[in-house]
Amino acid sequence: MSLLESWTREEHEAEDGMTRPTYRKGTGPGVIVIHELPGITPAVIAFAEEVVASGFTVVMPHLFGRPETPSNGGTTASAMIQVCSSAEFTKLATGVTAPMSTWLRDLARTLHTELGGRGVGALGMCFTGGFALAMMVDEAVAAPVVAQPAVPFAVTRKRGADLNLSPADTEAVVARAAAGCQVLGLRYRADRATGTRFDVLRNLLGDNFIGVEFEGKGHATLTEHRQQEAVDRVLAFLHEKLDA
Repeated sequence: MSLLESWTREEHEAEDGMTRPTYRKGTGPGVIVIHELPGITPAVIAFAEEVVASGFTVVMPHLFGRPETPSNGGTTASAMIQVCSSAEFTKLATGVTAPMSTWLRDLARTLHTELGGRGVGALGMCFTGGFALAMMVDEAVAAPVVAQPAVPFAVTRKRGADLNLSPADTEAVVARAAAGCQVLGLRYRADRATGTRFDVLRNLLGDNFIGVEFEGKGHATLTEHRQQEAVDRVLAFLHEKLDA
């Protein structure tokens, strides 16, 4: 049985004409779960199922990789080839917002318009971790969750501190946080892939950045190296920000 058999496959076309597939399931407030490398793995699907079971409408965009394939060296290498050859994603550039964020913002607005309520949640992980910040520029996003943000790749100190946002989008994120939109962040404390981004977010957003850090050498807080506390904190945050 396919892990996505109970999910509805759709296509979302943004105002600029870009079309990407999505998988949807559940009822309740909307939450966009953006997969990490190498794609919509069984672990990502399992986490998304938990969000559905907690009372949310979950939409998973398919951005790269092959859905349902496990995370391993081969699938990660294949997905890296995809993202490195696509101009929609940034890998090393600093001070820029990934072009893919435009499509994701459109998806969030469309979902919010359909479902109404206080807004939608946006959760990015690892390679897509910073996308939740880029999406909160739009007021449709009321519950941004940043899980182990790893882009730009933290190969230098400057890149490890970069939030994958343009200066204008950084200002918009700061303004939204100052107006009360909190950001939840999750990571393993010793995870070098996240660089110093949590320190940067604390400095920029103050108490409106809720940083949750775990001991150990893991990376994927919600999937491959799943922490129950991480899942519980995400679900509680989504209910607090999105429930009527």
